Amino acid sequence: MEIYFFIIPVGLIFIGLAIRFLFWALKSGQYDNLETEANRILFDDDTPLEQPAKPQPAATGKDSSPDKVD
Repeated sequence: MEIYFFIIPVGLIFIGLAIRFLFWALKSGQYDNLETEANRILFDDDTPLEQPAKPQPAATGKDSSPDKVD
């Protein structure tokens, strides 16, 4: 029974924080435009992303260690 003296206030604090967070999200405009983000995944980007550079082939023979000076 003594645990109720701890659990009930903690639960009320969590509920208060959740309500405060909800009002903060509403005030800051988090829920103003829900359709744009949902539709963004359906359409391709207008500009393609840059292609990654092709890897250079590995050097063989004497040229494999460029730090070596003759």
